Amino acid sequence: MAQWERLRQLHSVYQQQLDELYDRDGLPMDVRYYLAAWIEKQEWERAVRDYDLAMVLFQVLLDNLDTQHSRFVQEEQFLLKHNIRRYKQNFQYQEQPCTLASTILWFLQKEKEILETAELDMQVRLLQVEPEQMETDSQKDLERRMAGLRNEVQCVEHALTCLEEQQDEFDFKYKTHQMEGATEEAAKKEQDQNMKVLQMLINRLDECRKTMLSNLGKLLDRSEELLSVLVKKELLEWQKRQQKACIGAPDNVCLDQLENWFTCVAVCLFQVREFLSKLQELMGKLTYPNDPVKAQKPVLQSRVDSLLTELLKSAFVVETQPSMPQGKGPLVLRTNVQFSVKTRLLVKFPELNHAMRVTVSMWIVGKPFYACRYRRFNVLGSNSKALNMAESQTGGMVADFRHLTLKEQKSGGSGKGVNDISLSVTEELHIIYFDTVFEMKGLSVNLQVECVSSLFMFHGRPFRYLIYLQQFVDITFFANCPAAMWPQLGEMLSWQFLSATKRGLEPEQLDMIAYKLFGKQQNYDSCKMTWSRFSKENVPNANFTFWVWFDGILVLVKTYLENLWRDGSIMGFVSKAREKTLLKKKQTGTFLLRFSESVRDGGITFSWVEYSPTGEPDVKSVQPFTKVDLSQIPFHEIIRNFQIFEAENVPENPLLYLYPNTPKDEAFGKYYTDKTGDDSPYIKYIKTKLMFVSKENTLEAKSPMYSDMAEGEGLEPVNGLCGEALKTQPDKSLCLHCQSVSSPLDFGQIM
Repeated sequence: MAQWERLRQLHSVYQQQLDELYDRDGLPMDVRYYLAAWIEKQEWERAVRDYDLAMVLFQVLLDNLDTQHSRFVQEEQFLLKHNIRRYKQNFQYQEQPCTLASTILWFLQKEKEILETAELDMQVRLLQVEPEQMETDSQKDLERRMAGLRNEVQCVEHALTCLEEQQDEFDFKYKTHQMEGATEEAAKKEQDQNMKVLQMLINRLDECRKTMLSNLGKLLDRSEELLSVLVKKELLEWQKRQQKACIGAPDNVCLDQLENWFTCVAVCLFQVREFLSKLQELMGKLTYPNDPVKAQKPVLQSRVDSLLTELLKSAFVVETQPSMPQGKGPLVLRTNVQFSVKTRLLVKFPELNHAMRVTVSMWIVGKPFYACRYRRFNVLGSNSKALNMAESQTGGMVADFRHLTLKEQKSGGSGKGVNDISLSVTEELHIIYFDTVFEMKGLSVNLQVECVSSLFMFHGRPFRYLIYLQQFVDITFFANCPAAMWPQLGEMLSWQFLSATKRGLEPEQLDMIAYKLFGKQQNYDSCKMTWSRFSKENVPNANFTFWVWFDGILVLVKTYLENLWRDGSIMGFVSKAREKTLLKKKQTGTFLLRFSESVRDGGITFSWVEYSPTGEPDVKSVQPFTKVDLSQIPFHEIIRNFQIFEAENVPENPLLYLYPNTPKDEAFGKYYTDKTGDDSPYIKYIKTKLMFVSKENTLEAKSPMYSDMAEGEGLEPVNGLCGEALKTQPDKSLCLHCQSVSSPLDFGQIM
């Protein structure tokens, strides 16, 4: 939003400060109001030091005041017409244009101070003080160069106006000379004098045309330099940030700044096209031998059209990569399930609103390594939409496809799609394309953009590792996939938690994962992980892959444990050996929460320390809790009410302090939910609660299904026990997890 518009929306207190500011002489508020957009676009700080620029801005200011005066004359605004004329007369008496530039700069800086004070006050009141976003040096430099480009365009525009006035002057004097030559043949001496004047005028006109063409060439040089920075640096960096954001990285993918830069260069290039058209018009009215416009204009026209074509093709981007509403992130799609994707043109021209239509198509990447046995898809839904400014909060040119669906094409003959178990559908790379046509002011450009090249379809789990590989390594197929280095892979794994829960993985947690993958190493930086080992080969002593295990934990945390994970209450990725080392030095009842290494779809357990009469530490654990358990009782309630029966069948909760030394109720109290019927007008019922209970003599019993073989040495986890079952079946009970007769452990209800 423009600075003046923001000032007008401030609270009355700050409006009063603005009124007091413009009580001073120097810049009338009427001029600031009617020329607000123009004033804020100029480089006044540079004009204070540059006399030539200050003079150009001074002349343009007077021209703008003339324009406003003419408008008020037509609208019969007597008072405004009078004021604007008086302001122009006052400005005309300015002897130093740099002084005027300094005055305007001072007013703009004071306005910024009022705005900053108002915004800070608002943030303090809302208790939402956000850190100020710091621009990089390269961005500041780019902003300065953009401002310089706009000023150069303005200078060329002013010079073109002067050129037109000179040509009109020559045309008038030339026609006058012809008339005088027809009627006053005797005045030869005066005619000769007139011819000298005309020759001087045509020479000056020729020099101005050459200068104008030279300035246009320089303007295109600067535009080309800025376009190169935008396309080869800023846009590429944004694309890399977007690719990383697709796999959970907390990178900024906002396009507003890029849109402003692309629009600035595009507007300037279209103005150059208008300047060339104006030169063509002037040449049509007056030309002469060796006219520089006739020789140089076609070259400049071709160059500006080429730059505009390059800019527009680069400015058409996929703002939001394909994603399902209930999916696990971008680029992970299911067939026959709706997904959304958004395209954006980073050039804002209001006249193009709803004028450009974007169509969707889809292709497979190249020729897959498994020959021609691959699936084909049709894109169903509204696969054609108009670019419009209504679907963007910032008014950008956006086409938002919200209800697209991929449907597999049927093969010929059998009427069925490809159904070959040797063809892994998780390893098909497909790309969604978007096409449109830009047409404005005689320029027509076909535009096409594609989604991230790692788009693929799946029937099982989302293997986002592929996306990770394709952003760091230039590959197109799964064949011969290079191995990923652990530092990059570990960062990607941390992004998964950061994206899902707003808390990533700590270095200690990543070290435990690296230990699980690569064994004991002094340094994991040189370790590599292959695609096959990541997604296809089972981890030792288990019947599932690493990614299946990791993704199961991620889903479990996101669904049932997000608050505890975000609080840092869950240590999570910690080995049994490390767990014992940590707990055996702590006081009785200290416990920690860690993820199981043996549960396929994600499990969490807790272990605590007790001391024998001789002072020896004894670390005990319970069988991991899965999504089946946590869907019935929140984990914090399990921790709160968990009980263990000692030899005398006296229940007690052994969990007292969350590692390292936080009292349990202090750590989890804010999540407790005590729902009673004390205020109910109906019959009072005896309250019940669901809890997990274990027997002391069963903690070290091995469960045939959940033995934590992969977790190293230590006590085997056990199930909870129903209190009623303990009374009636002290030796056997029904296991909740496997629904078979097992050790006397169960989950149930206790009065």
